[in-house]
Amino acid sequence: MNFGRGRSREDLEINLIPLIDVLLVIIIFLMLTTTYSRFSGLEINLPTADAKTNQDKSPEIDVVVTARGEILINRVPVPSKEVDAIADVLKRAAPEGSTKPPVIVINADAQTPHQRVIDVMQAAQRAGLPYVSFATQAGR
Repeated sequence: MNFGRGRSREDLEINLIPLIDVLLVIIIFLMLTTTYSRFSGLEINLPTADAKTNQDKSPEIDVVVTARGEILINRVPVPSKEVDAIADVLKRAAPEGSTKPPVIVINADAQTPHQRVIDVMQAAQRAGLPYVSFATQAGR
């Protein structure tokens, strides 16, 4: 039996509209994810100078606090452990005529009593030396 005898055959065609939609989505995705890097700059020749650079480095005062609590300022032992005595020695250790105030570098032993380090910091404050730094050792 031939049921489709009276019907005419339709021509097959490809619908391009969904294909165009998918291609546009892919193009938009690529445009958004692509990085465009453009380097622009001016080529200039800088002048040269033979003068030495002036690095005005702050002087340092080296303070060592031993495990027994002894205090050495620039490798000279401080006779008293009082804060005022430490402040006097710090004032004398500060270089004269420097444009920048000195930096006090505290090298304290790991077994140093905490109070001795606090005494050195308080003496620096009384001596009018505001910059204090701590020397550390790299971890094990």
